[in-house]
Amino acid sequence: MHFLGHVVRFIVSAIVLMIVGYLVPHFTVGGFWSALMLALVIAVLGWIIEAIFGKNVTPFGRGIVGFLCSALVIWLAQFVVSGVSASILGALLAALVIGIIDLFIPIGNPYKAGKRHD
Repeated sequence: MHFLGHVVRFIVSAIVLMIVGYLVPHFTVGGFWSALMLALVIAVLGWIIEAIFGKNVTPFGRGIVGFLCSALVIWLAQFVVSGVSASILGALLAALVIGIIDLFIPIGNPYKAGKRHD
């Protein structure tokens, strides 16, 4: 994936996080820049988790383990990004809503981006 593709994916992720922050109680995102930084932190934490535990436990993994890992990553990211607040319930609900939105508007899996041939 080219640089512009990564930029677009993070912008779309930030917009999705802002929508989720509006919809989900106990999960707030301060603004677009906080949402963009949150998207970057979530991606980095996802890459770290994949490196340690493998692809089945990543936020992009399917099933209950991937869902719980997504909620954990969202909850941990609030400590890194200013303007973001999430309770444990808020992180669980945000992970659920992000998963539902991803069904209709797939943001993409950054781990498969390097394997794509144009």
